[in-house]
Amino acid sequence: MIPIGGWASGRFGTKRLYIGSIVLFALGSALCGLAWSDTSLIVFRVLQGLGGGLIMPVGMTILTRAAGPHRLGRVMSIVGVPMLIAPIVGPILGGWLVDHASWHWIFLINVPVGIVGVAMALAILPADRPQPLHRLDVPGLVVLSPGLALVIYGLVESGSQGGFGHAKVLVPLAIGLALLAYFVRHGLRASEPLVDLRLYKNRTFSAATATLFAFVVAVFGGFFLVPLYLQAVRGEDAFHTGLLLIPQGVGAMLTMPLAGQLADRIATRKLVFAGTPLVFAAFAIFTQLEADTPYALVCGALFVMGLGMGLSMMPLFTGAMQTLQKRSVARASTQLNITQQVAASFGTALLSVALANAMRDRLGPAAAGGRLGGEGGAQIPPEMRERVAGLLADAFGSAFSWSLALVVVAFLVAWLLPRRRQVPAAAAVGDETEPEPVMGFGA
Repeated sequence: MIPIGGWASGRFGTKRLYIGSIVLFALGSALCGLAWSDTSLIVFRVLQGLGGGLIMPVGMTILTRAAGPHRLGRVMSIVGVPMLIAPIVGPILGGWLVDHASWHWIFLINVPVGIVGVAMALAILPADRPQPLHRLDVPGLVVLSPGLALVIYGLVESGSQGGFGHAKVLVPLAIGLALLAYFVRHGLRASEPLVDLRLYKNRTFSAATATLFAFVVAVFGGFFLVPLYLQAVRGEDAFHTGLLLIPQGVGAMLTMPLAGQLADRIATRKLVFAGTPLVFAAFAIFTQLEADTPYALVCGALFVMGLGMGLSMMPLFTGAMQTLQKRSVARASTQLNITQQVAASFGTALLSVALANAMRDRLGPAAAGGRLGGEGGAQIPPEMRERVAGLLADAFGSAFSWSLALVVVAFLVAWLLPRRRQVPAAAAVGDETEPEPVMGFGA
């Protein structure tokens, strides 16, 4: 659904589309909670995903247009907090619900949240008229959506298969990349493409997007390994793992509002250069993990990582959007969300393969099937974990060294960002006139 976000925003209006997305997500969640079989659960999860896939890009479009170019950084910092906190709070809440209620409530809890969201959207969001500036690019949609799905599926499978040299990985990747290549060719020739590749002619947008991709690959890939280490090596369950990850969220919450304020005043490049060394320092600590590394050190490294993520991530979104014309905001938001999704999948897959290979080198054929990598790592019997904990920790340290290298790559890519803050043009993002108040950021 993410690829059609830009077109749908113009066709139906952002307010109606946003409310409809929440309703669809809540309905899908309710049906998931009532599912009677694996098949029905899968079908209802698809319905849930159809709504959930549009909430973030449409929400970003609404905020970007309402904030105006001079308050975009502050507003984006508000958006970024739940983006970074949700993956931490989710396992904690989910683990508690499973232990004290049932798995059904993992989904049913979304229903009252959805009702509150719809009520607030109806009361707060201003009405906007549909502005169908573009026709739906059906040929582009036909190749882009399955192309992205196949690439992401192939990347995910590479982690579970322990490498890229398997048919379950190579076939979907090859087909997906072929479809995406065709879409690029189509998008450069079509008058109204589904994803406007011409936006990348804007140097600021293209540099920020490239940096965002590299940063997300490094950070999300590396962060994916942390809960696996806590479960596979230290034997923690999902609930306590979530508690141990809280310092990362606290760090992000501390720096993200500051980064939002600064993003409206200084160049994005300076904030990224301040944040990436902090992430590098955190991963440097993780490369030295042992089976009995004090939790104080692990949590301290997570806190430092959160500081770096808060300084870097949302300013990249801000920098990408600030100089765009207002009519391009919806499509740019869609493209940034696609970039983030693909980068996160690629980073997770890359680090999963690195971990699987490191385990295979240290544990031999026992790890060849990938059961000790990925989600299987948390299923190691306690008696076996005690015997191989040191080897497992060493394997995780080796995998984290890949994250360390990827952070360096992200830092180098950030040199493409403009040296000075790009002053928004009068027609960029919003008008020079005072924008309407958004979430407390009024005049």
